[in-house]
Amino acid sequence: MIVLNFSFNFIFSKGDNLYCYKTYRVESPASVEVLWKKLSNLADVSWNPLFAKTDVPIGLIVKPGLIFQAVTRLTPIPIRLFVENVRPGRMLSIRIIALPGIEQKITYQMESTLRGTYLTCSITLRGWLSPLVWWLIHSDCAKMINELALAVEK
Repeated sequence: MIVLNFSFNFIFSKGDNLYCYKTYRVESPASVEVLWKKLSNLADVSWNPLFAKTDVPIGLIVKPGLIFQAVTRLTPIPIRLFVENVRPGRMLSIRIIALPGIEQKITYQMESTLRGTYLTCSITLRGWLSPLVWWLIHSDCAKMINELALAVEK
């Protein structure tokens, strides 16, 4: 596994909102199908350092508009997640609404190459609390993409 950690870390203001943005990219020898199967199984978040568990039934097919809850490893308070966009085998976009003043969007994209699969994870935080939340979760966000690639390779 080769880890390509893009250093696109932006904090900027647009109107009344603050934004934090970072993109991570990993190359994995696993196929797109195997990666997609692991990523789209929202009931299994064992590879994710941010989430402890979700209330999604096993075997549920991920689709846009799906709203579910997850418990983070940081706090026992459940948060709401919304599946925004799904392109099977290519992209999954999830919006997280945890607290007033913060909103997070995670977008996973997969690209098949001759050497394996590139998995890209873009994380955007929006709201006046975003710099504080980014400071709390940035190390786990960096681990998240690596843990997914390792879980698929096992």
